[in-house]
Amino acid sequence: METRKVQVTGGSTFTVSLPKTWATDNDVSSGTTVEFYPDGDELLLTPERESRRQEGALDVSGLEGEELMRAVMTMYVSGFDVISLEAGRITTEQRSAIRDATQRLVGVEVLEETGDSVVIQDLLDSSELSIVNAVTRMRLIAQSMLEDAVTALIENDDAIARDVVDRDDDVDRLWLVVSRIFRATLRSPRAVEELGVSREDCFDYHSSARQLERIADHAVKISNIALKLDELPADVADALHGLHGEAATVFEGSMDALFAEDPEEATRLGHDAIAAVLEIDHHTRRIDDMLRDLEPAQAQSLGLIVDSLSRSADYGGNIAETALQKAAPRP
Repeated sequence: METRKVQVTGGSTFTVSLPKTWATDNDVSSGTTVEFYPDGDELLLTPERESRRQEGALDVSGLEGEELMRAVMTMYVSGFDVISLEAGRITTEQRSAIRDATQRLVGVEVLEETGDSVVIQDLLDSSELSIVNAVTRMRLIAQSMLEDAVTALIENDDAIARDVVDRDDDVDRLWLVVSRIFRATLRSPRAVEELGVSREDCFDYHSSARQLERIADHAVKISNIALKLDELPADVADALHGLHGEAATVFEGSMDALFAEDPEEATRLGHDAIAAVLEIDHHTRRIDDMLRDLEPAQAQSLGLIVDSLSRSADYGGNIAETALQKAAPRP
């Protein structure tokens, strides 16, 4: 850490010198324009950048399938707007994996293809993205997925179950958008200013989005099990329906707490959601007792569903804890 004394020039202008090492490392010299970003009692300074578009290159030699897709997604989340994927020769399988990856990303398209490279570009303006809107959309999709998964199970409706599985891609796309926005706020004060949300709030939204992504995964798990099961005993179906209702209450209360503007309301909703999680633990044990009378294979499958609903409630409880932290006074 270095310190500088503030001086007054011209009778009214406050001036302070910049550390020479930092200025040299960042190409700051006489005449360079710098940008200032107020952040509470702090003032952040950064050199003015001519272009906000970040370009990156990645050697994909030897990468195929899911590994290549993850590499593309990682570059996207890391904040690159133009990504050049290069190899001695891009194979047909690699091109297919790259196209599949772009379809899992919001606003990304293939810009250029040659024998040894594929260039993809994010066509969205990062300043137009909203982490609040993305998390809100994730909430709605995950909520409907979990509800429909239980409906598919109870009504033995394979069409609904398959639809739930298909919708998981939408949640995954939004999760990557949230991750990209969050990482941008860690790198750049400009991103925080354009977003209009503090870094702490971005962290809370990012943490909650992760829980929503996991809830959607459990909805998919329930749907996949539902595709293999036949009609359920009426008492078990009623018990699972009730368990979902309790989990949904936790889910809704925790998300309402996260988005509540009044700290007192957020605190109340958060504590209520966490208390409800404890009640669900008692309910799951009662259902487990019911399953012991069923045929072993069916009981095992239904036990996995009970576990998924219970875990979904736990993830809601995690969101409630995040909401409590978000509502707490800040130093």
